[in-house]
Amino acid sequence: MEAITFSPAQVHVFNLVSHIKSAIGLEQLRQQLAAFYAKQIDDEMDQLWESGEFDDKRMKELRGSHFRTLVK
Repeated sequence: MEAITFSPAQVHVFNLVSHIKSAIGLEQLRQQLAAFYAKQIDDEMDQLWESGEFDDKRMKELRGSHFRTLVK
């Protein structure tokens, strides 16, 4: 069996979440993580928009598209 090596960021998160003692605390963490990743996505989309890689035309082309894969 291989030993699992955690990155410093993972160890830090494990240490932080070990202090969560309630369902409310867990929900607050989930909300914070969702907000963190939503902001990163917004920032990346802003960069694509400003660079011209993404624009109204491309957005209209993608409207209504479905990219999920079937689960068997």
